[in-house]
Amino acid sequence: KQYGAEISEGVLSQLHLPPVLSRKSPAFGAEEEKFPSSEKAVEHFAPLTEAMEREVIAAFDSGEPDEIMSSAFKLKVTREDIHTLRNLCWLNDEVINFYMNLLMERNKKEGYPAVHAFSTFFYPKLISGGYRAVTRWTKDVDLFKQDLILVPIHLRVHWTLVVIDVRKKTIKYFDSMGQKQDKICKTLFQYLQEESRAKRNLELTSSEWTLYSMESHEIPQQSNGSDCGVFMCKFADFISRDKPITFTEKHMPDFRRRMVWEIIHQQLL
Repeated sequence: KQYGAEISEGVLSQLHLPPVLSRKSPAFGAEEEKFPSSEKAVEHFAPLTEAMEREVIAAFDSGEPDEIMSSAFKLKVTREDIHTLRNLCWLNDEVINFYMNLLMERNKKEGYPAVHAFSTFFYPKLISGGYRAVTRWTKDVDLFKQDLILVPIHLRVHWTLVVIDVRKKTIKYFDSMGQKQDKICKTLFQYLQEESRAKRNLELTSSEWTLYSMESHEIPQQSNGSDCGVFMCKFADFISRDKPITFTEKHMPDFRRRMVWEIIHQQLL
């Protein structure tokens, strides 16, 4: 699928490499040096219990592909969808949209920023049909009363994230392969401008807003061709808790298993 934004030839070639890379490979070591995050700085996650691990193993087991493993938010996740969370598999729309809804549900609690996450289908609809095509997507939400707006972006074979911080008036692009997509940030600012005119009859002052693509040394990067969806979900998780992004590529296998349990139980750990 092509959603109106390209990814570089270099990234495409990397994505088509055999996805299995040894953790001892130069690429992995170089990436860790590129994003210097000491173990002490990394947020501690309690390991899954034996019972939780058994549930994850059972979810990854063979069974009917269309068996519904979780249903909420008017969404359904099947066993086939859950299997995209196996190591070195690409996450699909169903898993990502369910996870984004879990983030929104968690952030309804006191002490968390107010968050709205768009569906993965929002950006392609905006690109193909313009503002009029997505006007009704916010009929039940006031974007300008949110603290953070999360926009998952799919670039042909690569997942990335845009975070609109309404409090700080910033629009930032997060890419675990280090690309810059200022054009996407501009497109979303234009959307926000039209939303403000239509819903509030107010003009946004462009000079007050900062649009920025995160540099590869500022956020963790992947060295394989399969973890972009997990990176994107965890960027969203940390940012929606106002936490610094301190994880690294080596946390991906554990994050995948945790996401399986979280989706099945419809709650974040």
